[in-house]
Order: sequence, then C-alpha cells, then structure tokens
Amino acid sequence: MSMSRRALAAAAVALVLPLSACGSGGDDGGSTDASGKVEGDITFQTWNLRANFKSYFDGLIADFEKKYPGTRVKWIDQPAEGYADKLSADAAGGTLPDVVNVSPDLVAPLARAGLAMDLDKAAGTYKSEYLRGAWAGHQVPGMTGTYAFPWYLNTGPLFYNKALFAKAGLNPDQPPRTYDELFADALQMARRSGGKVATLANVPTIEDFGRYGVTLMNKQGTAFAFNDTKGVELLAKYKELYDAKALDPQALTATPESSGKKFLTGAVAMNPGSALDLDNFKKNAPSLYRNIGITDQITSTGHVNMYVMGVMVNSRTKHTPAAVAFAHFVTDAQNQMSFAKKVAIFPSTAGSLNDPYFTKEDGTDETRVRIAAAKSLKTAANYTPVLFSDQMKTALRNEVAKALQGKESPRQALDNAVNAANRLLQQG
Repeated sequence: MSMSRRALAAAAVALVLPLSACGSGGDDGGSTDASGKVEGDITFQTWNLRANFKSYFDGLIADFEKKYPGTRVKWIDQPAEGYADKLSADAAGGTLPDVVNVSPDLVAPLARAGLAMDLDKAAGTYKSEYLRGAWAGHQVPGMTGTYAFPWYLNTGPLFYNKALFAKAGLNPDQPPRTYDELFADALQMARRSGGKVATLANVPTIEDFGRYGVTLMNKQGTAFAFNDTKGVELLAKYKELYDAKALDPQALTATPESSGKKFLTGAVAMNPGSALDLDNFKKNAPSLYRNIGITDQITSTGHVNMYVMGVMVNSRTKHTPAAVAFAHFVTDAQNQMSFAKKVAIFPSTAGSLNDPYFTKEDGTDETRVRIAAAKSLKTAANYTPVLFSDQMKTALRNEVAKALQGKESPRQALDNAVNAANRLLQQG
C-alpha cells in the first residue's frame, strides 16, 4: 500500500447506495444495547491494510479474543480500488460486515440508510476518550448521532524550497503565514523567475475553501454555500495567480503525484506533504532536501485541515456488545498509539498527542514534522463536508478550471458548482 497522506486519510470515492438498501429490512436490525455480554462471532473489514500490517492486526485480534474468550473475529481486507462499490453491494445484499473501516463520506449514506449504528446511543460513554473534532468527524448533517468511532488522523505541513525563495528575493526563513502573504510571495516568485517557477501546483479544493474561512454548507446541512463572498474572493485570487504563472499552468489536471514531482524538480516552490515525504526528498532530490523549509498549513480559521478514518458498527449486527467492544478496542488509546508508531499517522484519542513520541525533539526533520502535525491536530477540523461526494468534487474542479481559464467569472463558476452539488445532494 502506498503510505501517502492522501492514501491513508483522504476521503474516498463517494458511496451511492442502491435504493433497495435504503430503509430495507428495518425489522432485522440488531440491538443498539451494547451493555450485554461480549461474545459471538463477528467480521471486521479494513481498507487496503493487510499487505503492510498483517502482523499488527493478527495481534490485535488475538488480544481481543484473549480478553473476551467467547468471541471470534474474522478479518476481511478489501483492496483500495472499488472499496466504495464493495460497501454499496454489501449494503444492498445484507452482507455488510459487523465492524467496518470507513471514512466520513462513506459512512454518510450508510447512516442515512439506517445501516450505521449511532454510537452516541450505543457507546456514548466512550466519547470523552477521543478528541472532540475527531468524534465529530463521522456525524452527518441533518441527522443526530455519531456513526463511527474515530480511528487514525492525518495532516501535514507545507514544504517550501528555500533556495527558490532566496532567488526570488524572499526571506527563506520567513515563509508566508497568511493568505495575503502567500499570494504576494507567489506573484513575486513568478515575476522574478519570468514565469518559470510557480509557487503552487494545485487548484483550490473544498478543503482550501474551508481553510480560507468560506461557509461550506448552511447550518441545516441541506445545501452547500461555498459561493459566498469569501469563496468568490479566494477563486479570484487563484485566477490572478494563474494568469501570472504563479499557479502552475498544469494545475488544472494535476494529481498529488504530479504536483510532488514538480516540487522535486524545482518547478514549484511550495507543496503540502507529510513526514513520509522527507525520506523521498533525501533519496531522490538531495539538493532540495538540503534546502527544504517546513511551515504550517495556511489557514484563516486558526484550524488546520485533518483527514480522519473511522470504524463503524453495522446496525444490523446480531452481536452488538461484541461489535461495539471490538470497534472501541481497535480505536482505544493503547492500540492507536501502537499503530501510530508503525506508520506516520496520528491517534484520535484524547491525551495521546501529548506522548513524548509526539512532543520530544530529537534533532531530525522527521520528528520536527511529526511534532508540529501532532500539535496542530489537537484543534484541527475536517473541512471536507461529510456529504460532499466524489461527483461534487469533480463538479467543483471543472468549474474552478473554467474560472481560471477565463471562460466564466469566479462568481458564475462557484454558483454553477454549488447548484450542481445541491442537485446531487437532493438526488442522494
């Protein structure tokens, strides 16, 4: 498995449940009372984790079965490709596992179909064990309740090329910390390099609008609203960067991989990333590694963006106490900490980010990045609306491209994107 930040914690392709799954089998649901004896056979499904972490999960399951002798856990791991479709098929066919690895956008349609257990009711006593923002990550607008235990989190800093900053007459030790500074520095970089060096390689996504302070949805969670004055302002700024070649000309079709390559080769001066990227710089771009700068995500809200993964309990499980106990066991502080030390992710449990592993410097850049990310996660927010599907992301990207190319005004583009997203929301 590619252990990139996006692969680990970015929201997955949106799940659209067949209508046959919605509200079907209402009388077949298991109990929401998790207070009984923990016993019985349950199934646990993960998302593309077996290849790298088989021994970890084998040990985790063995520990659980030892703690609760009357239980047996069957572990299923699905490939990354087609995971949403697999969940959709299982939901429609009544074969959804008892405990399921989900992201917020995957849990939303399952919750709406009555297939995700409300953990505020079934496991509310555990709520205080988790970071507030993480627990809220699997809440669904328009519904009361929380539909998955928060599992691992991720975020990352902005990397920047100090040599390119110095060459453009910018202070390499004072990277931009506000959007105004970012846009001003980017325009200067483009001007000084004759348009050969862009500062950014990606068009704005829904997370960027969130970090900028744009209102993404109305309070009822019934309609999107990112075409407000602030949203239009951000897109207009990006249009200015694009025209000046301060935004990479290929940003309209960029992927995380292509943006990363641009940064490696010095065609782009800044790029988001994680501690995992430092080793890549060291091996494949030693001159960049020697000139690497590390700074915080730029935000107008004071809260960085975090990606969150969760563990959902199937509301139809026949063994509610065992399923809830296992989902909690996977995500408790001890097991999350153990997992975090095997891969560059962060626990969602309260207090875990105060562990020396996330607070004690050892002089390495890797540790510096880990400590900075852990600190920011304590108050981070998941800016991707739970109801913002993959189709909606595509609609926004297409409209942003039209605005940057001058085919539509920023206002018209965002109006169109919001209208498209709201149509899709109503269809869901």
